[in-house]
Amino acid sequence: MKKLTKAEEDVMRYLWQLGQTTVRAIVSEFPEPRPAYNTVSTIVRILESKGFVGHQKQGKGYLYSPIISQDEYKNETVQNLVTNYFQGSFQNMVSFFVKEKNINLKELESILKDINQKNE
Repeated sequence: MKKLTKAEEDVMRYLWQLGQTTVRAIVSEFPEPRPAYNTVSTIVRILESKGFVGHQKQGKGYLYSPIISQDEYKNETVQNLVTNYFQGSFQNMVSFFVKEKNINLKELESILKDINQKNE
């Protein structure tokens, strides 16, 4: 799966939220100052060329929809993070966040509870 730029991720977040939609609807989701219609349209076409978005003709325009789910993208992104920065070890990643104080004991206990429930 190809990596997305920050701008592409922003557009994809709105596409995931809206589902099948128009470029105009995506633009309207952005906070002020909103990007130009042409800018978002270009990003959507780039996302389509990368295989993240598909389109369907509707009248004179198009409806766009995500092909890759948000969960698929998250999974791939986290896997790449773990592989590239934590030697492929989720333990190394969690240890990093604990050392950097980005995760507290309550959150860690909640993670352990989720792991235990999944393994039951």
